[in-house]
Amino acid sequence: MAGLMKLACLVLACMIVAGPITTNAALSCGTVSGNLAACIGYLTQNGPLPRGCCTGVTNLNNMARTTPDRQQACRCLVGAANSFPTLNAARAAGLPKACGVNIPYKISKSTNCNSVR
Repeated sequence: MAGLMKLACLVLACMIVAGPITTNAALSCGTVSGNLAACIGYLTQNGPLPRGCCTGVTNLNNMARTTPDRQQACRCLVGAANSFPTLNAARAAGLPKACGVNIPYKISKSTNCNSVR
């Protein structure tokens, strides 16, 4: 009986921890940043476009399927863009196209993410 009670408590604890993860559809900025980390040199130092950058752009696009997810990803991108004073705006705006990915908004420091659908 004590083993069954421990198992029930473990299942309940897992549900409490996993609940917010599965019900919160919006992407985290950590996820967005992690996927785009390989792009920093390309976007700020005019370095070559690494394959890992395009892999991250593609992964992020595949994860952002709902309007809330796309808006959250947009907010994270705008916040990241504003944190890099040496960001090459033309490269940022053209990054999705350079990676063969179509997103419904332009990556810039002034994108209105509320209008992203």
